[in-house]
Amino acid sequence: MTYVRHEPSDDFDPIPRMPSWVTSGRIETLEDGAFLSGSALSHLHHVLSSDDLPHSLLRERLALRAAEACVAHAGRPERAGELRDAIAFLQPGDEPGPAGEIYLSWRRAVERPVSVRSLRRALAVSEPDQIAQRLEARKRAPVVRAAAVLEAVLGNSSRDFTSALLLADAALTLALGWVHVTPLLAYGLKRTDLRKTGDDLRLACHRAVVLAATEASRELVDLTRRANRLRAIAHKLRARGSDEAVTLFLVLDAVAPAALTSLRSDRAARRFCDRLVELGVARELTGRDTFRLYGV
Repeated sequence: MTYVRHEPSDDFDPIPRMPSWVTSGRIETLEDGAFLSGSALSHLHHVLSSDDLPHSLLRERLALRAAEACVAHAGRPERAGELRDAIAFLQPGDEPGPAGEIYLSWRRAVERPVSVRSLRRALAVSEPDQIAQRLEARKRAPVVRAAAVLEAVLGNSSRDFTSALLLADAALTLALGWVHVTPLLAYGLKRTDLRKTGDDLRLACHRAVVLAATEASRELVDLTRRANRLRAIAHKLRARGSDEAVTLFLVLDAVAPAALTSLRSDRAARRFCDRLVELGVARELTGRDTFRLYGV
């Protein structure tokens, strides 16, 4: 098994890479798909079983990618930067817009343990009994079960990509015994895949899982390295409330200085964020001089 090499400053156990025979394998039949997607999910399950990794941060990042994919499927132009802006600067009573609503749905879906109640909160238009029916346990393999949910939802509403993909990922999560929705299918499936049915859709889902699970593993390696670097310099941050501020950076994809309420003032929060950038443990995400967002 090949392991990722880390610099000496990265103080965490090596995270194994996805085996190359999984990522290079060709999926041409359902048997190929079931074997390779099962192997990819088994690897990801093993990687995610460690408690000292930034799980919340990973789910936030995957939620952003899932939302970006759903927005693109809907024919809208917004991408990651616009989606972050749509949510980060919302004021009470503001409407996030159609793209922002899609992103909110994914963020709400991943932040709490998966349940009918949490999914209803994420998908405000869905009734509890409809959600429960979609997620009803069946003796099916995880990817097959997720594909069935996807096909059923799109069969009733062919353009409700967000509900279909979110519920399919929730079904996959439950089938795997995971606690939180971990977006995979939304990232891996193409718009043309969502028009497929039956075996063709199942085959597309197997391919999507291999692609997305591989990318999620890579993302986790990068986020773990970045999170550990931030933890390593936390003791150098003398500002009152810095511990609480650091915690936000370890769980959120993007942080606006105004969200760092543990610090003394907006000015102190901006200086804190700029200090993290100077230390090389955070990035400014917008490229703007004002209304900035930061993340690890």
